Amino acid sequence: MSLTGGAGKERMLVFQWGVLETKSGFSFVTPHHAIVDLEGHVLNTLDRFHGFTNFDAASKKALRYLHENYGFALWMVTRTEGDDWIVLQVEDHGYEVKSGDVFRWADSFCSQMVLGNGPCIAPDSQVIPAYANALIGTQVSIAAYVGLPLTRPDGSLFGTLCAIDPSVQPDNIVNALPQFELIAQLLTTILELEIHSENEVRRAERAEAIAESDPLTGLFNRRGWDRLLKAEESRCRRLGHPASIISIDLDELKQINDCYGHGKGDELLVKAAELIRSNSREYDTAARLGGDEFSILVIHDQDQEALSLSDRLRESFTLEGLNASIGVGRRKPNGSLQEAWQCSDASMYEQKRSRKKQSQQIS
Repeated sequence: MSLTGGAGKERMLVFQWGVLETKSGFSFVTPHHAIVDLEGHVLNTLDRFHGFTNFDAASKKALRYLHENYGFALWMVTRTEGDDWIVLQVEDHGYEVKSGDVFRWADSFCSQMVLGNGPCIAPDSQVIPAYANALIGTQVSIAAYVGLPLTRPDGSLFGTLCAIDPSVQPDNIVNALPQFELIAQLLTTILELEIHSENEVRRAERAEAIAESDPLTGLFNRRGWDRLLKAEESRCRRLGHPASIISIDLDELKQINDCYGHGKGDELLVKAAELIRSNSREYDTAARLGGDEFSILVIHDQDQEALSLSDRLRESFTLEGLNASIGVGRRKPNGSLQEAWQCSDASMYEQKRSRKKQSQQIS
């Protein structure tokens, strides 16, 4: 008999035989099971009880346990971000919902549960007016519901642990509320620990990437940028963090190099880097990607910080007499930072073409 273990490794359930000696002197063999990997190595008790490495791993395990023990066709861990209701992890058996799917938060049963308009457990959700009238019910068949809030360290709503099923469930499912609450509280605790540790993790990542810096400006170079972008993408996928990328291109570097020499061009690059650094927040990542191109990774972009930062940069560049084209791309919940980068580049080049066209018309 085989089953899937942690870290994607296939494990096998086998029986071993041990000798049990009774007080009367009789002895016999009795089976007990053990977990072994595909190489036949028996995993001892400590191997099987390793703690979870992050919120993502804990969520997957919790959802599988909940489905196996309490049924329901769909269990999810979700995050709310504005009007987006983002699926982070899922245990799906019939709804065809996957991690990264995005629904409208206002349409969900969970939004009504958080507002106190419906209970955490509804064996027959259609008898609850707030659930019967929720628009999510017009998209998928829901006859039973479980939902509990997950919170951030400051007590604000992060998302939910929830389940739905197309069939009405037994009334006694409400007796499982203490168990559901315990699992939600444990997930919230793991989430809080991971959020608290994020800044320390980012410091360590930046320290590791410090050798990958541009010697002229002191910003990260392309290699360092790629390394840190990959690390942040992993966090975005696990926790649904909103993030954006700003692309910056200096408009006149080539002309300055040609007319005044590369020393003047270097001064322009250093000044641009100083303005980028002074306007960015501590944990935003700024890099010179080569030539006259810069990029900024804006993390935790809940309040459209990237748009505010791009406006501050335009103002600062103008005050210093620097001409630059700037574009912004926001990571979509079911997308990636690479796609956001492509969008910011496209926006930046469109602005560059527009500025060039205006300049030609004036001349």
